[in-house]
Amino acid sequence: MDEIVESGWREFVAREFGTVTAQEERGVAEMVIDEPNRHQWRVVDAAYDRFTCTECGNRLSRGPAGCDACDLANGFRYVAIEIDRPGVPAGNEHALRVNVSVVRRPSWVSWREMLGRRLLLPLLLDGHVPTTREAQSARALLNKAGTAEELTELIYSTWRRDGHI
Repeated sequence: MDEIVESGWREFVAREFGTVTAQEERGVAEMVIDEPNRHQWRVVDAAYDRFTCTECGNRLSRGPAGCDACDLANGFRYVAIEIDRPGVPAGNEHALRVNVSVVRRPSWVSWREMLGRRLLLPLLLDGHVPTTREAQSARALLNKAGTAEELTELIYSTWRRDGHI
């Protein structure tokens, strides 16, 4: 998941600033964090990764739920810009963003939701967006499974049945 974010960061820095030193890169990250609403979400997420949370010691915005500094940074990340990639349906980038943020900060969701979002990522990366019916069906599967193994099998069998894999 980190590569999805890091590739966006590398492209942004190269396009806007060319080659930068580590110290300059940190300055760019500070600038991005100061105005997250002016940058694409991958750039904002990567900027936060360049800092360590002074409260919990994790990457800023990725610490456990309840870490005030990470909770605040995690909230600010959602004001960043989302632009759908060429050739994908509207909403794919939002779905990808939400799933990536959950996978990168698993402590704020249940194991069921975490596993479901991890399993969904390959489909999102391929440009799919679940329909409302599919999303509701997935939620029902998440609530139905007793173990991670059962959930994985339920989701994959549903995707095979519906022709996604």
